[in-house]
Amino acid sequence: MNGNREALVQTAAPSAAPHTSAGGDQHTHGVGRLVGDTRGFTLLELLVVVLIVGILAAIAIPAFLGQKAKAVDVSAKSLARSAETTAETIATDNDGSYANVNSAELQLVEPTIRTAPNGRDAYVSATTSSKTQYSVTVTAATGGDEFTISRTPEGGVTRTCASPISKTGCGGGETSSW
Repeated sequence: MNGNREALVQTAAPSAAPHTSAGGDQHTHGVGRLVGDTRGFTLLELLVVVLIVGILAAIAIPAFLGQKAKAVDVSAKSLARSAETTAETIATDNDGSYANVNSAELQLVEPTIRTAPNGRDAYVSATTSSKTQYSVTVTAATGGDEFTISRTPEGGVTRTCASPISKTGCGGGETSSW
């Protein structure tokens, strides 16, 4: 009976030892065989991989470009908010009058406010002011979108966006509020 059991175990479990072929080469079964295989990839396999990479690139590139445009607009909006805060500081220093709000004064009070284009950063492109109101316009570095913050004589604040070049930079349209 014991001899039968050993024969049964030998037939059920394949040998893990390498086998020698007639030419004397040793071959292993399973994973070891794949390591020594030098066939390479078929043309069809390579074409499928190229197709998959192309589809992923077609999806990712437009999404990335859209995010970059949004980041440029956010930078311009941030500068407009800084200019608004600085305009309020100027008015506080001048007994509540906004008459001195202009690009030079904004930059004098807050040196981080850019007032000239440099090709990569948003900048204050226009200002208007009177004793009771002001308007500050910031132009985005790329795309040319213009973000304006205006204070009305009644104390209200409006925020508008104009997209004179691309016609779609302001929430998908030529103009909008933000």
